[in-house]
Amino acid sequence: MVPCVKAMVALVLAFLISLPSMVAYAGNMYQDVDVTWGDGRGKILNNGQLLTLSLDRASGSGFQSKNQYLFGKIDMQIKLVPANSAGTVTAFYLRSGGSSWDEIDFEFLGNLSGDPYIVHTNVYTQGKGNREQQFYLWFDPTADFHTYSFLWNPTHVVFYVDGRPIREFKNLEGVGVEYPKKQPMRLYASLWNADDWATRGGLVKTDWSQAPFTASFRNFKANGCVWSNGVSSCNSTSSSEKAWLYSQRLDSTNQKKLKWVHKNYMIYDYCTDLKRFPQGLPLECTVRTKS
Repeated sequence: MVPCVKAMVALVLAFLISLPSMVAYAGNMYQDVDVTWGDGRGKILNNGQLLTLSLDRASGSGFQSKNQYLFGKIDMQIKLVPANSAGTVTAFYLRSGGSSWDEIDFEFLGNLSGDPYIVHTNVYTQGKGNREQQFYLWFDPTADFHTYSFLWNPTHVVFYVDGRPIREFKNLEGVGVEYPKKQPMRLYASLWNADDWATRGGLVKTDWSQAPFTASFRNFKANGCVWSNGVSSCNSTSSSEKAWLYSQRLDSTNQKKLKWVHKNYMIYDYCTDLKRFPQGLPLECTVRTKS
């Protein structure tokens, strides 16, 4: 019996010791982010397990991560504004500072009740974007929480929804396409009014009688290279702890998932918009087509 008791005590102690890391893994908003604007419209609730952003006629709201990252796998569970969300935008993105910034965007464009949300994605390098791809979702993003993720490493950027890739932006520096790899980025999220363009190009305006509009966030997980004082935390971690950093390409299963999304749910791709680019499509589009 004594050896069994000792074994049980050891297991309990091991569990208690691991608790702080387990809690951090699940994401505690008090520890991970700062609400930066909105005059009280951004709220951290449930002992740090939930964050809500709200929008009314006076203001929207937003938050940002405490840490900056130079590469990472970033996950957030989000429940979008329900019912008539026309004119509103819920944004979830990575961005660096300065006038020549890098940025990796999810923007969720609201719509009239019963009409689908549009997932608007973009990638900026050195302050230049114009790389929009847009999608519908295969579920109601207002009924429950769903996981939206970025994988960003030196080889590619991948956007995921519930673990399914919806977009890949590859590093094509070898043929002259700029890639975000030198500027550390912070995570941001916001809820704001964009009824001049968000819904049907601005034809449908925000119905302020429905305000306040609210989006909810939980389970923030950042498995990334924290950048602090010019030093990356990944310099001191083992390669087994950051397998995402060495991901070179999507495997065959994920390539099939990506193709399924593009076939069934993509509604706009800048790489096919010949009217927008009469002088020729962006270089990454032509390289991608050949490869």
